[in-house]
Amino acid sequence: MKYILILGIVLLTTTTYAQKKDLFNGRNLDGWSIYGTEKWYVEDGLLICESGPDKGYGYLATDAEYKDFELTLEFKQEANGNSGVFIRSTIEGTKISGWQVEVAPPGHDTGGVYESYGRGWLIKPDPKKDKYLKMGDWNTMKIRVKGDKITSWLNGKKMISLVDEKIGQGEGSVALQIHDGGGIKVKWRNIEIKEL
Repeated sequence: MKYILILGIVLLTTTTYAQKKDLFNGRNLDGWSIYGTEKWYVEDGLLICESGPDKGYGYLATDAEYKDFELTLEFKQEANGNSGVFIRSTIEGTKISGWQVEVAPPGHDTGGVYESYGRGWLIKPDPKKDKYLKMGDWNTMKIRVKGDKITSWLNGKKMISLVDEKIGQGEGSVALQIHDGGGIKVKWRNIEIKEL
């Protein structure tokens, strides 16, 4: 009887443990939808976003929605490199509702949280942390969202932590952004999510 009970506990813990899942398969954009006219494509196993002729905002959003999760990804900025990672977002055309963890050139608050079409900047990292960004090289970003708390890390260094009731009420997808203005190119890889 004790053996069966122990076995049952082991089975319970293994089935409730969340596994990491690849959001990008390295071959195509299956599981994602494009919003806007900017370019999103796969080349040599990398996801690439690039300004198009309209030089407007563009988004690539997951078809699935994610509430509480840890998201890790790598990005490499070429040219301007102004982009971002949205959480709990909804999109109509190129108008997005949600919260962006900033990906930007040096001196422009990578890792901070911005609310589009809402309150604007909610939190910016300490400017001293800008040195953790490797412009023109691969960077690793981790975003943890649980309830009303969001935390970001850049290359293993904690950038911000914020508790916000409105974020806690948010629902929606994960979305990558390309900023307007033209001349932007960002490469992405190893996009993984673990639901909490």
